[in-house]
Amino acid sequence: MNLAAFFSYVILSTITPGPNNIMSMSNAVRCGFMPSLPFNFGVLAGNLCVMSACALFSSLIYELIPTIEPFMLCAGAAYILWLAAAVLRSKPREAQTGDFANSFAAGTALQFVNVKAILYGITAMSSFILPHYRDPVDVAGFVLFLSFMGFAGTLCWACFGAVFELFFSKYRKPFNIAMALMLAYCAATMLAGLWK
Repeated sequence: MNLAAFFSYVILSTITPGPNNIMSMSNAVRCGFMPSLPFNFGVLAGNLCVMSACALFSSLIYELIPTIEPFMLCAGAAYILWLAAAVLRSKPREAQTGDFANSFAAGTALQFVNVKAILYGITAMSSFILPHYRDPVDVAGFVLFLSFMGFAGTLCWACFGAVFELFFSKYRKPFNIAMALMLAYCAATMLAGLWK
């Protein structure tokens, strides 16, 4: 395996903007770093499930992608647009009650419709890992590694949001609009794949 290419792919995939990272930063801005951790741990739990599925069913998923891709893209785009609407409606920290968008369940659920995370797992497994490693222990190690790298990416974005919380809080409405537009852009790029 070309380790330089593998690590470059993993780092770029986990640190670039996507639904996980945008929601993580938005939650940290609204609620602070520590209160945003349930969402991030949900991302980790969901990633563990998705990466495991990618490892176990990589060849099957590749055969099914042409038939399930439109449904995955539509479901993912709809969920991300719902999150964008939640970000637009969000209130300052002191007004938060029962915030689903910052919950463990939201972080976990996002992984099952997050096409970026699913394609990250499929690509890493099929292009880098499975051609060279077939032992279940090795593959399980890569599942853990890929999942924790995704988790590390969301934590980096949460730290960024928490560090600049005062600035973003001062400009809460423009920040919420920008975050919602970025999420909407994620959804639009997912749907654009339907017309390729």
